[in-house]
Amino acid sequence: MRIAIACDHAAVQLKDELREWLKGEGHEVRDLGTHDDSSVDYPDYGRRLADTLAAGEAERGIALCGSGIGIMIAANRNPAVRCALVNEPLSAALARSHNDANAIAMGARLIGTEMARACVRAFLSTDFLGGRHAARVDMLKEPA
Repeated sequence: MRIAIACDHAAVQLKDELREWLKGEGHEVRDLGTHDDSSVDYPDYGRRLADTLAAGEAERGIALCGSGIGIMIAANRNPAVRCALVNEPLSAALARSHNDANAIAMGARLIGTEMARACVRAFLSTDFLGGRHAARVDMLKEPA
């Protein structure tokens, strides 16, 4: 699967660990930065992730910052993105199965590497259920 991953300075270590793990699992990973712990603005990286997904350059996205909240909000400003903040595998699976999320966000200061991997694993392995959920997802695509 083609996966884009982006982070701010607070999440570089987690991003790098997830990137290497995902590559080892056979995924094509596009690292959108940032690449060191110099202070950067999370909206810039949330936008990079969103633009990459909207352009079809990746099938799924992973957004990381200190809490996961800011970068999730930034990514969701693009109408082509449905990014869910997740902290454990069930929320990651539900984001896919019920909301057809194409990205997840996590907080590097709040989640450990193994839990982050479990969330990513659930997110990537879960299909959208469609059915009654499809009409609701379609509503999300309508202008506010």
